[in-house]
Amino acid sequence: MFNLTVLHMMKINVRYIASMAVLVALPAVAQDINTAYFDEGFLYQHSLNPAAGNEQNYIALPIIGNMNIKMMGDFGYNDVVRKNPLYPAMSDKKMTSFLNPYLNDALDGFNTGDNRISGQAKVAVLSAGFKGLGGYNTLELNVRAKINGVIPYELLRMACDLKNEHYDIGTVRADGIAFSELAFGHSRDINDKLRLGAKLKLLLGIGNASLKMDNVQADLNANDSWTVAADAESHVSMKGFEYESGTKEYDIRPGEYQYVRDVNVHNGGLDGIGLAADLGLIYKINEQWSLRGALLDLGFINWKHDFYAKNTAESFNFNGFHDVSMKKHDDENLEAQTDRYVDQMADFAHLVDQGDQGGRTTGIGATLNVGASYTLPSYKPLSFGLLATQRINGDYSWTEGRLSANVTPNNWFDAALSFSVSSFAASLGWMVNFHPKGFNFFVGMDQLLGKCSKELIPLNSNASISMGCNIVW
Repeated sequence: MFNLTVLHMMKINVRYIASMAVLVALPAVAQDINTAYFDEGFLYQHSLNPAAGNEQNYIALPIIGNMNIKMMGDFGYNDVVRKNPLYPAMSDKKMTSFLNPYLNDALDGFNTGDNRISGQAKVAVLSAGFKGLGGYNTLELNVRAKINGVIPYELLRMACDLKNEHYDIGTVRADGIAFSELAFGHSRDINDKLRLGAKLKLLLGIGNASLKMDNVQADLNANDSWTVAADAESHVSMKGFEYESGTKEYDIRPGEYQYVRDVNVHNGGLDGIGLAADLGLIYKINEQWSLRGALLDLGFINWKHDFYAKNTAESFNFNGFHDVSMKKHDDENLEAQTDRYVDQMADFAHLVDQGDQGGRTTGIGATLNVGASYTLPSYKPLSFGLLATQRINGDYSWTEGRLSANVTPNNWFDAALSFSVSSFAASLGWMVNFHPKGFNFFVGMDQLLGKCSKELIPLNSNASISMGCNIVW
């Protein structure tokens, strides 16, 4: 059931992989909570550093043992979906998009350079940890998904403007991936100061899609349409995938052209296989100070298919972006409204199906965690940690620094509070962890969730939540 949900999500990601400005608020279901990196009582500390052990054996309740949702971005839902300035006098639509021509501040929420959005996902289908083999061992089956996008400000400005000028937009890029991982981890003390750990992961690829548009240029024509030039290409690896092509007539010269207007996924299933590894260490300098480092997700997936599409024309005609109603009708849900934007973006990308090019290999994006912690000698239940995180993923790389305070007042409860500054925003995080005899429950956030829309979409793109229920002994 869960795999079918992920496949459906990947189909949606492929359809609007070029429309990230509209989809900012649709989260992918993330790496585990960084706020808990120095919390010794956190069962899934091994997901942040495979050298971390645990005094308790555990088995996760299926699906709800460890669930993580995380979004990061330079702009949010409330920058894309706006209050309609014409309501109620001239329109019955309460909400509109930033493309509404009657907005005076349409682009105020966006950066004047690149605008980025990132969502990551990790859900533990099965997970267990146990002492043995001279150390601590973990066995996990996780399903993960990630989506990234970069939208230049000039593209957003062009979408809102009808000015007779040349737009040098630059590069638009987006990427989405979903896969399952079967992981075995082991950690042990090397001596009284050093502890090492590693995980080996078998990766089962569900789907991957990427789009890149380089050297995008646009000029407004006399009939309020655009002449667009770009070097665009898309790669999709997914079982049962196909592009759906259509034809349109040129507005500025005779003839027709073909373009990808939609995609379909039939049945679906696994399309790739790969390997990855996590490596980690913990070094205790003395009773107060310790150093921790980990390199996570160092690996790749070899895909069976590469459904390729590219822009084959030197330039093409585009009729422009148009505002879409945010009013929810009985026969039109949020996804249907989003599809209308997708159609516009598909026309803008102007891709032509080139068929299946055979297999390809992609990385999954690695993460480097390096930190130090200090325990108060006068009150040992209280410690402080400083964590530096570097996401290593090409165009979608980012950096975060996080300061946390961790307290363990008794043997069944601990908590953490953190403050972080990242490539996207500054934020507060928290976590509480209950682990009485026989049971464990934790919940926390690296970024506060804040207000949500009626569709339960966070208004701020920097939001996360992690939670889990486990049996311990």
